[in-house]
Amino acid sequence: MGEHNRTSVIEFIFLGLSQDPQTQVLLFFLFLLIYLLTVLGNLLIIVLIHSDPRLHTPMYFFLRNLSFADLCFSTTTVPQVLVHFLVKRKTISFAGCSTQIVVLLLVGCTECALLAVMSYDRYVAVCKPLHYSNIMTHWVCVQLAAGSWASGTFVSLIDTTFTLHLPYRGSNVINHFFCEPPALLKLASADTYSTEMAIFAMGVIILLAPVSLILISYWNIISTVIQMQSVEGRLKVFSTCGSHLIVVVLFYGSGIFAYMRPNSKIMNEKDKIISVFYSAVTPMLNPIIYSLRNKDVKGALRRITAK
Repeated sequence: MGEHNRTSVIEFIFLGLSQDPQTQVLLFFLFLLIYLLTVLGNLLIIVLIHSDPRLHTPMYFFLRNLSFADLCFSTTTVPQVLVHFLVKRKTISFAGCSTQIVVLLLVGCTECALLAVMSYDRYVAVCKPLHYSNIMTHWVCVQLAAGSWASGTFVSLIDTTFTLHLPYRGSNVINHFFCEPPALLKLASADTYSTEMAIFAMGVIILLAPVSLILISYWNIISTVIQMQSVEGRLKVFSTCGSHLIVVVLFYGSGIFAYMRPNSKIMNEKDKIISVFYSAVTPMLNPIIYSLRNKDVKGALRRITAK
């Protein structure tokens, strides 16, 4: 099988989220609003954490990484989707599609690891408060963040290599609104079993393992909090944990649904809606739920606007 045969599809055509022109206009404004909120929210977090010394703590160090990942994640897909809402022929080159898959998986998988690291940080803060500063040193934080980006890069390379190694010689119409392995595999001109198994195995590493760590961390946090004397302290931790768990369920739930099911040959509307959650909705929600509700961040915002 020559190189020419393997990449004989030179561009892909997306069917998009809707065929109806009026719905596409509505979706354009909805996604534009989501994207603007994502960019503004995440940039605000990055600037605040960088400029306020009071936010130079492990938790905010990880949040800055998360905001950067969210910015990249959203920017990889949403601007192209916005353009496609306004044009009739929604195309992407093979190289463009490949780049989108690499970046999307890299930042998406990094985010999976970062959320687990952040839950560990909260576990140490709540369950071992006296040892917190000894355990979560700056060097440990740097290693955990670097490990998250390295694991995201590793999974992205494996998934991308397996997906793009397949021949695409038949149909080039993707029933989706951006390039990602589950949608692309449906067009492959060869057996996709080994690629599906590789993606499933990577899913165990980057989706199931982190979500298990998060649930164990939060279980320990909740067990510790229940024993607290002050009602106010309990409410504060429950409200924080509750909102974090909503994001975790949305992000990992939709990711597991998309990447860890047997690959059917048909991409249906439900699959596309599930993809909207992890590609557009959670990057917008993360800064609101993790940071903008915190009194530290609100204080930093007040100090910056008062200058």
